[in-house]
Amino acid sequence: MSGPVLVIELAEVVPRASIQRVREFLIRSSACFEEKRVGEYDVSIHAESLGITDTGGVDGRRPVLVSLMGPGIGDEAVFEAEHADEVGQEPLIGFTPTHAVDVIAFCDSPVDHLVTALLTAAVMDLIGGVANAELREDQVPIVAGLPGIVAAMTDPWPSAYGSAEFLRAWAQQPSFRLLK
Repeated sequence: MSGPVLVIELAEVVPRASIQRVREFLIRSSACFEEKRVGEYDVSIHAESLGITDTGGVDGRRPVLVSLMGPGIGDEAVFEAEHADEVGQEPLIGFTPTHAVDVIAFCDSPVDHLVTALLTAAVMDLIGGVANAELREDQVPIVAGLPGIVAAMTDPWPSAYGSAEFLRAWAQQPSFRLLK
């Protein structure tokens, strides 16, 4: 997995009906869809289904893994490991995450960064949550003024928490790029 990653932090387990809506969206938006387990999907997302018209000369079908995890679904050990080094998130986002969705691109072209951000926003439209995006130092002032930002921090590493609106606004910035 060499592309960008975003995490959707969730305050509670995702209802099965919401997981089904995510599944249906991914099926409609993908050239290839594989359900590894309930809540984990290996897809080849159509960039144009997310409103991306310029793919920079690469194939518009982008490989992405969408994986819901936490107690009762997915790999609880991965969820715990990913959250073990997180600072106390409740003061920042208003809750301590119990579950999360990882959106992981398998490639690293500029279109993969856009697909990751806009796909994460689309999933958030269906299940809610707060996006957790690690930043470069020079990105902190850029994202600070964007709509939908919930919190930003620089210690122990720069990151921003935001809504789907935040991800869409950030993706429109000329210097937009996610971290791996």
